[in-house]
Amino acid sequence: MIPKYETLKRILDCGIIAVVRAKSPEQALKIAEACKEGGITSIEITMTVPGAIDVIKQVASTYPKDQILVGAGTVLDAETARAAMLAGAEYIVSPHLNQEVVKICNRYQKICMPGAMSIKEIVEAMEAGADVVKLFPGSLFGPKAIKAIKGPLPQAELVPTGGVSLDNVEEWIKAGAAAVGVGGDLTKEAIQKNDYSIITQKARQFVEKIKKARQKL
Repeated sequence: MIPKYETLKRILDCGIIAVVRAKSPEQALKIAEACKEGGITSIEITMTVPGAIDVIKQVASTYPKDQILVGAGTVLDAETARAAMLAGAEYIVSPHLNQEVVKICNRYQKICMPGAMSIKEIVEAMEAGADVVKLFPGSLFGPKAIKAIKGPLPQAELVPTGGVSLDNVEEWIKAGAAAVGVGGDLTKEAIQKNDYSIITQKARQFVEKIKKARQKL
């Protein structure tokens, strides 16, 4: 079992979580492999993927944890969170704050990342015991929101998801994002063309841009 603090450090050190939404388990596994090859070690399998729990189990059993840290996304309740953890998920991501999800994550010492849209929601998530707060959907805010939020809440660890692209990822990091979550901008073109090498190429670009932005902080 990986200590919780080590899991969090590895997620933040990498700086990017690949958000996997796919039409089939096979497609999700191909995306996970392509992301790994591109240097993204945090892979979030969303519950919208058919057979998501089984996909998490397969990723967790196939790849050593130093290659892929698999997590569960779009988790709406504690029952789903528990099933995902039993399958091998090291972190749980939700689009909103659910107190019971946070409780069960803390009970079993797994990273919890609930979504929030406002200062009020961010504070409530932090008070509930969230390790990181997902700023969601990031497309409604833009990078300037991170800087504005961290004015009154410099202690908040924020991970914007939605609206993060190769064009603006450096802006998000420079504004103070602890890491970013990326889905469609990473995978959409590859899925349309059935060419998963595109994901690997984009993953490398994201990792490099995040590293470059952090060097300027």
